Amino acid sequence: MNPFYRKIFPPLHLSRPRLPGRKVFLAALAAFLLVLVLALRAQESQAAKGAPSRAGEWQYDYVIAGARIVDGTGSPWLVGDIAVRGDKIAAMGDLHDAPAKKRIDASGLIVTPGFIDVQGQSEFSVLVDNRVASKIMQGVTTEITGEGTSIAPVNERMLKESAEQARKYGVALDWHSLEEYFQHFTRIHPAINLGTFFGAGGIRNYVVGEDNRPATPEELERMKQLAAQAMEQGAFGVSSALEYVPDVFASTDEIVELAKVAHRYGGVYFTHQRSESDRIKQSLDEVFAISERAAIPATIWHLKTAYKENWGQMPEVLRRIEQARERGVNVAASVYPYTRASNGLTACFPSWVAEGGPDKMIARLKDPAQRERIRKQMDEATDQWENEWRGSGGPSGVQLIQVLNPELAKYEGMTFDEIGHAMGKDPRDAAMDITITDHGNSSVVIAIMDEADVRAAVSNRLVTFGSDSQGQAEDGPLSKTKAHPRAFGTFARVLAKYVREEHAMGLEEAVRKMTSLAASRVGILDRGILRPGMMADITVLDFAAIQDVARYTDSLHYATGVRDVFVNGRPVVLEGKITEERPGLALRGPGYLGARK
Repeated sequence: MNPFYRKIFPPLHLSRPRLPGRKVFLAALAAFLLVLVLALRAQESQAAKGAPSRAGEWQYDYVIAGARIVDGTGSPWLVGDIAVRGDKIAAMGDLHDAPAKKRIDASGLIVTPGFIDVQGQSEFSVLVDNRVASKIMQGVTTEITGEGTSIAPVNERMLKESAEQARKYGVALDWHSLEEYFQHFTRIHPAINLGTFFGAGGIRNYVVGEDNRPATPEELERMKQLAAQAMEQGAFGVSSALEYVPDVFASTDEIVELAKVAHRYGGVYFTHQRSESDRIKQSLDEVFAISERAAIPATIWHLKTAYKENWGQMPEVLRRIEQARERGVNVAASVYPYTRASNGLTACFPSWVAEGGPDKMIARLKDPAQRERIRKQMDEATDQWENEWRGSGGPSGVQLIQVLNPELAKYEGMTFDEIGHAMGKDPRDAAMDITITDHGNSSVVIAIMDEADVRAAVSNRLVTFGSDSQGQAEDGPLSKTKAHPRAFGTFARVLAKYVREEHAMGLEEAVRKMTSLAASRVGILDRGILRPGMMADITVLDFAAIQDVARYTDSLHYATGVRDVFVNGRPVVLEGKITEERPGLALRGPGYLGARK
């Protein structure tokens, strides 16, 4: 026995007076237990220092040392070390003696949970370029996708409509269900994690098509069956994009029925709400009603008060969300930190133009009488549809950024004022002709928001972040078109502009909104906080150097300041360079049946 323990517990045969037998036993037992506890603590301390568990094996794969740890909870930063073993965070604290395969000196740097993009759009582009480079280079480790029309479920007609894009990029459309898509996703070995909602509009398109009519009771039942299947295959919930065809044709009741299915499996509801401009109050009321009637948490994507006549209303919109929460509605929002949005060019036309699908739309655009009607409506104020053309200030506020047809590439980066001049025609006709030639696949950037409104939303405690963009790159197949800068800079811009430069919120609060708040809104349980046992999605950044570099006229540039990025314990970015590691996983929602097998 250690001499220290002898001083506390002298040998029983030397003690006087001699204790009765039962007391002797109890005293001996107490001594034994104390020694055992101290020995176990010593063993735990040695393990925390990283002693090899077996001869020749390191205790940890990586130790990120000396960082300012911002853990994602909103708590003040502290200096410490983080150890990674396998795909999980194994230990945190003072690990200066811990043996590891690789030690990373993060002195003077910030370490955070990997950022969660709650409105990524990379479900197809990741199949083209599995790096998802513009996202990981700004610290994003997880994307949640599926706005309105998700990658699955799809039928043969819907796959046929995507065939032109798939052929261009060499992607095999070999899935119909979400489970089949995830199998494809896993085979391409992505750099990031990806989860998805099932899209209410996609399911409507699958069953009803793109016609402006209510679903029949039989069709609604089929839609609910598809929703249940998607939830059982791993969807995190239901989404809607109620401004666009075919979602715009869905009633509130229809969305509630699909949301009830998602709720039954523990899912959530995310929405591009029906109006972000003149009818925003009524639109918010619809979001609250869906949440209440389906008893489901709701999150409003890319919250905004669009078009000049609505600028300045963001504080009131945020108050309405707070008031809804006070009466028990579980509602929150996300934003991207820019004053310009991005959509398909077809969103600049009245909703009726796209009714029935691409072929019917193109026929309308070719018809002289219909074209005249479209031109007239594009310039009119209306509460019947979200007029993005007029809301952008007309053709000078609409910039073409992506086309599928290479013959149109020369117009990328130009506004429709400039394109109309180059074509020698009315900018509205130029927009319709490009839509015809590109078969409805063109994308635009639109100038519709005010900076003061954006700042108010970015800094609100209930608001997380989503890029609303697919991952792109400075090189490779996804570098051949322009982009909205948010694809490259959303998370870096929040930290650089709104935290470091404008002090609209503190660093810890911004990171909380990018990580644990995002995870909680989606329903992700094992990411978003730095704690032992959590999945090792980790971002290491230089706060003084973090910066969004992409601009509207020169967009294909990675953010600066992110040094290292770990996904599931493996580095996809080291020393500012993309590695060969591709450890991303398909993330499954709470209803996933595979987890129960």
